[in-house]
Amino acid sequence: MENKEIARLLSETADLMEIAAEDGFRIRSYRNAAAVIASYPERIADIVCNPERRVTEISGIGKGIAAVLDEICRRGTFERRDEMLAKYPASALELLKIQGLGPKSIALLYEHHGVKTVDDLERICREHKLRDLPRMGAKLEEKVLRGIEAYRKSAGRFLLSFGRRTADELIAEFSAIPGIEKVEAAGSLRRGRETIGDLDILVTGPAAAEALTRIVNHPKTQEVLGQGVNKASVSFGLERLQVDVRALPHESFGAAMQYFTGSKEHNVVLRTNAIKQGLTLNEYGLFAIEGNQRVAGESEEGVYNRLGYAWIPPELRENSGELEAALAGTLPKLVELSEIRGDLHMHTTETDGKATLREMADAAAALGYEYIAITDHSKALAMANGLNEERVVAFARQVRELNRAGLPLRVFSGLECDIMRDGSMDIAEDALAELDLVIGSVHSYFNLEPAEMTDRFLHALESPSLRILGHPTGRLLLQRDSYPFDFDRVAAQAAARGVLLEINASPERLDLPSSLVRAARQKGCRFTISTDAHRTSHLNNMRFGVTTARRGWLQSSDILNTLLLAEFEAVLRSRSASLLPSTGN
Repeated sequence: MENKEIARLLSETADLMEIAAEDGFRIRSYRNAAAVIASYPERIADIVCNPERRVTEISGIGKGIAAVLDEICRRGTFERRDEMLAKYPASALELLKIQGLGPKSIALLYEHHGVKTVDDLERICREHKLRDLPRMGAKLEEKVLRGIEAYRKSAGRFLLSFGRRTADELIAEFSAIPGIEKVEAAGSLRRGRETIGDLDILVTGPAAAEALTRIVNHPKTQEVLGQGVNKASVSFGLERLQVDVRALPHESFGAAMQYFTGSKEHNVVLRTNAIKQGLTLNEYGLFAIEGNQRVAGESEEGVYNRLGYAWIPPELRENSGELEAALAGTLPKLVELSEIRGDLHMHTTETDGKATLREMADAAAALGYEYIAITDHSKALAMANGLNEERVVAFARQVRELNRAGLPLRVFSGLECDIMRDGSMDIAEDALAELDLVIGSVHSYFNLEPAEMTDRFLHALESPSLRILGHPTGRLLLQRDSYPFDFDRVAAQAAARGVLLEINASPERLDLPSSLVRAARQKGCRFTISTDAHRTSHLNNMRFGVTTARRGWLQSSDILNTLLLAEFEAVLRSRSASLLPSTGN
């Protein structure tokens, strides 16, 4: 079990205990342990299972929590959680996911109106009964209804990173089976969608059927949803992600990969064009209608080429112009992860990061990067110990000295500077001018009217120091929608002023969304892809930012941090994105 899973069990139990108005000290002990475990660099389960290690040596974990961890690692849950779930239905955990509600509010609703489910909650709000409870009102009622709508949209969805982790785990297990030839994930995961609803894994080889047996009997399988000769469907893991494993003949693998990757809209057009050519396309292959002779199917490339198309990267398969471009030979050469030469957004222990500047530099160098920018928070984020003007200037000086003394790569001094409500920058311009790179981000006042939020961005773009707009829409996937503003106006002004737009690779953000990436590129915008890393392991999230950029049709020439170090420095010195190479098509 991964640390995040263990932390979630502890946090949810603490929430249920708070609903039950239990002892505050015990509740805090669970919450504190969850926070420690979620951010711990080693797998807690490995420590618990190692007789030579003691989990109590970790600060914040005492003997009581150690016993709980041992039970979790043995049976996937623990007694206190089971007791709470016997007292409150599992649906109470769903209520905690509704924005605007906390454990105490849920306790009141349970006590006064017997609210146990999201449907119960919606009914109470629509009957205007929530507003009559202590510390609640009409505005909260409206907020909760919006939260219910957002929750239902996201229910049953999982972050791309979670899907990728699960797929990698199963692919590794299936690949180790003797007689397995190919194992690959398809579906929305392969297309790089920001969230997925289920996971499709395709398997070929003489032992392909063994993969079906393996998933059905897997220790993480919660429920078998279906099992046949060629397919098994299960509910997998504590999150109950549906996993479909399909065993395929070798000659059908390419056609099946094309079919099960989708999207539905892409496939409909492709199949329609196949029929016009006297062919029929399905998951088993591409066949001539007359005589039912197979003409392609072993490889995806063969399927596309036989129909007259260049092979289309999975990230583009959304029926948004990619089929026409493939026919015309004008598909872009999409950016590759290997082309990223630096990471331009990360945090250290100077503010709310978990690693020092040197530790981040060493980790980035190990990934083969030529340069990074350290961009800790500005003073408006007091909870993150944000930097004031004096600390900003001192930090810039420290980075210059470290570079002279020798680092494994070039480090640029930067700052993630808050954009205030009126659009002004949180740090004075003379202090910002000391830095190599300034990212401007919104971390407050998300609920402004669209016109005010738009003006806020337009004002921020007037700052002479601003180089990058960080996570521009402010969304948190499955948690918070983008704030409303006139993106077209802001993107056009950013392009005019040479301010780059960030594609934030944090799996919880993936912001800009790929649709806006493509729209902004058409307005002349250029981009950075950065991880917003708060610990060294987060640097590995770059892959998800690159996937989002690919879905937005970006090439390496659209992206600042694909440049060689000397070229990158020239752009920084010029204070303009105009020195980036021409984007071409």
